[in-house]
Amino acid sequence: MTAQNHPSSYSGDGSPDGELGEFKTLEQFILERQDAFPHSTGAFSRLLRDISLAAKIVNRDMRRAGLTDVYGTTGETNVQGEVQQKMDALAHREFVQALRRGGECCLIGSEEHAEAIPLSTLSEEGDGEYIVLLDPLDGSSNIDVNVSVGTIFSIYRLPDEYDKEEPSPEAALQPGTEQVAAGYVVYGPSTTLVYTTGNGVNGFTLDPSIGEFLLSHPNLKTPSRGRIFSINSGYRHSFGDGLRSYLDWLQQQDPETNRPAKTRYIGSFVSDFHRNLLKGGIYMYPATDGSPEGKLRLMYEANPMGFIAEQAGGAASDGHTRILEKSPEKLHQRTPLFIGSKEMVRRAEAFVQGEPDRALPA
Repeated sequence: MTAQNHPSSYSGDGSPDGELGEFKTLEQFILERQDAFPHSTGAFSRLLRDISLAAKIVNRDMRRAGLTDVYGTTGETNVQGEVQQKMDALAHREFVQALRRGGECCLIGSEEHAEAIPLSTLSEEGDGEYIVLLDPLDGSSNIDVNVSVGTIFSIYRLPDEYDKEEPSPEAALQPGTEQVAAGYVVYGPSTTLVYTTGNGVNGFTLDPSIGEFLLSHPNLKTPSRGRIFSINSGYRHSFGDGLRSYLDWLQQQDPETNRPAKTRYIGSFVSDFHRNLLKGGIYMYPATDGSPEGKLRLMYEANPMGFIAEQAGGAASDGHTRILEKSPEKLHQRTPLFIGSKEMVRRAEAFVQGEPDRALPA
């Protein structure tokens, strides 16, 4: 099923005909697919369940945010040097607690914490074999104006050379090619969870009447070419010449190559990525004068979204290198990112590398 023909008549009562049985729950789907997953264990299924539970709790808190004094900032600055929003702290806490209770995860890396968190130091049950890296609440500065935000997560296995009782933070520094699963949640008009285990991409919509994520977007495939580009053009003056030329090229008239393209930029990475995944397009956050290494974090933003993009038939690059092949040196490492429809990403690479007329790979 392509992104364009996913079910769109889902009404919240379980199916277009009002019969819940036509939709699989996330838990049913995970169990059915468990045997096809190379790291198939009950622990992995429970880990995904724990993540979905935390997402439901965060979704509940988001729905009540205007009534419970969780808008605004905490007055603290996080490890990124960014002012921490109250919902950032709340989402971080909910995901850590859910993963700690589950016991399948031994190490957490979060945007909201300076160091990776060994769960063995938090609970005697923290003896799992998985590492979870996450951005608990992406786009949180948009919360108080009621714009869609999201959660991004990435799952790795703990390498054999590390002790799961006392895992070293260095165990989290694995390239994106080693991910065993990745996903994101969009908290918007509906709440959607999208994930991959390396066997395609599937999306689930939360039915609030029963509190379950139901399969609504099976086997997602993104168009190879789209008509949307997402970039903060306010920084155009500090983009490289190649990227500025690409932006000019996108806005030229040429129906054969779907041009001119349209600008759509929300400022919430999850929301921009999700739209482009479904409709076709490219999201770009390049290096700038103010952020010479890029703005987005490699480990818990670029890598998981890159895994999803590739599994849906798209691509992800820093302009020169495949994102999933980059070797991380630190948890909060930043990277430029070009991600989305494959043809658009390859064309962006050609411009960035100063070869705009080169033939694109098949």
